[in-house]
Amino acid sequence: MFNIYSPNMLKTYTNCHEKYYLQYIEKLNVPKLSTPFEKGKKIHALANYYLNGIDISKLSLTLNKDELQSWNKLLNNQYFNKNYVKSEFQINAKIGKYWIGGRIDAIVKEGKNYYILDYKTGSAPQNPQDEFQTMIYLLCIDKYLKGDYDSLSFIYIDLKNNKNIQIELNANLAQRFEEKLISVISQIESDAVYKRNVEKCKSCEFSKICNG
Repeated sequence: MFNIYSPNMLKTYTNCHEKYYLQYIEKLNVPKLSTPFEKGKKIHALANYYLNGIDISKLSLTLNKDELQSWNKLLNNQYFNKNYVKSEFQINAKIGKYWIGGRIDAIVKEGKNYYILDYKTGSAPQNPQDEFQTMIYLLCIDKYLKGDYDSLSFIYIDLKNNKNIQIELNANLAQRFEEKLISVISQIESDAVYKRNVEKCKSCEFSKICNG
């Protein structure tokens, strides 16, 4: 069975080879505190229901003050209010001999201009063009749309700072993304050692069980 490489898989490997080995090859699960992620889960769920035309009036009453502020920012976001295409779905594509994929928050459009939305209840990444999420989702949707669009952009909706970050795909970027992804995946598939990155140990949930 072939692997489908997700943004989290590639980010994990880049940060620490041994953590990748433990998490995705040995398939070990280490409990995490869920509290920091609850806000994001609620906003993503509400957004999906809302975009699909489901009445969320009762669900929105469960939000605390901070969550409600983030939700209202999203409701008023210019990209969130474009024409709905699809939300919360898994998509895969092949680049070279490898498969990449992940779960997308939403796709919207205006005419034949398409936008991949990613809601961030925390801050957006500092270097969005270099994020595996950006690369994988843009390449996957490009293949999904079969080039039938005027423009295709990835939009980080930064709800913490109330701003949008847009990365529009072009031929040069697509080539750079493919080359980067193929390079990292080929390293993963040829790696026989999976060395630990000791600089990441303090913040790693696997630090107490890894081999070092």
